[in-house]
Amino acid sequence: MNTVRTQNYKNLLANTLRERADSYLIGELIQRYPNPATLIDVTEQELISIKGIGVSKAKQIIAAVQLVQELAAPLPEPVIIRTPNDVFSLMEFELRYASKEIFVCLFLNTKNHVIAKEIISIGTLNASLVHPREVFRAAIKRNSASIICCHNHPSSNPEPSTEDIQITKRLVSVGELIGIDVLDHIIVGGHCFVSMREKGLMDIGAR
Repeated sequence: MNTVRTQNYKNLLANTLRERADSYLIGELIQRYPNPATLIDVTEQELISIKGIGVSKAKQIIAAVQLVQELAAPLPEPVIIRTPNDVFSLMEFELRYASKEIFVCLFLNTKNHVIAKEIISIGTLNASLVHPREVFRAAIKRNSASIICCHNHPSSNPEPSTEDIQITKRLVSVGELIGIDVLDHIIVGGHCFVSMREKGLMDIGAR
């Protein structure tokens, strides 16, 4: 490790433990653990054996190392929505057994990666519970390019109701005005689902 990196490492240790960078304690740590990688598997007992390190400081060091490892860990693969079945696979467990209707929005970026998921309402689906204002406020906050709506039918029958169709067309209409596409509305009922897009029920010009 070069001189600059060694000094940075020393300063970080000093700041973590609230010690001076030129103190005996920091010098001893650098001597035993000359770079951050050597601290990865350090134990509390090993640290306590160093003069000036008690249980509290040992826990501080271990927590700092674990935090760095967590931040450096690779991010999980993004969830990509390509088909209605992808939505069903993502939401089935959450919605299938719910005793009330839960209306959820998936917020997507321009590559159809799911960037967030939010429950918009819980209860019987109607216009007062699912208002475009709440849906698109959440979408705008997340810089979403598009959204997918989904909700469940506790009856296990996923066929869209008249209310489902009306609310969906209202959302599509508002989405067109503000530039956020409503790609689909998936209704989960038991072990199956209906895509309102596939059924042709999202055309705001249709009656």
